[in-house]
Amino acid sequence: MAITSNASTSWSGALSSGTGTTTLGTGSTFDVTWKARAEEGGATTPEEFIAAAHASCYAMAFSHALDEAGHAPESLQTSAKVSFEPGKGITTSVLSVTGVVPGIDQEEFARIAEEAKSGCPVSQALAGVEIQLESATLQG
Repeated sequence: MAITSNASTSWSGALSSGTGTTTLGTGSTFDVTWKARAEEGGATTPEEFIAAAHASCYAMAFSHALDEAGHAPESLQTSAKVSFEPGKGITTSVLSVTGVVPGIDQEEFARIAEEAKSGCPVSQALAGVEIQLESATLQG
């Protein structure tokens, strides 16, 4: 059975001067503007939502891949940086992960991290975007 998530945005005005409010299905609301998207500042952007989705999905995919390889993680810290260029669109998503995983070495951690990148459903949804794994660091 598919789970459907939802969000909505209310927008007022022209692109360059307008403002909007995005509401997630959970009720959280965020201000959005073109200025924040094109010039960095002041409000949330669609790319920030994509970065949040990619970081959380990747954490789940990597956790699953580690567990399947017999190395259940104690903790993972993931981040995603999604780049947007006006006129071009979304160009990259760069993932980074740090983890505490007993019984694994750095080489195996990095190998599984790279494999999990393609297994992440959000990575698959972003197939037209360059996806990089910036770092995979084992702690402890």
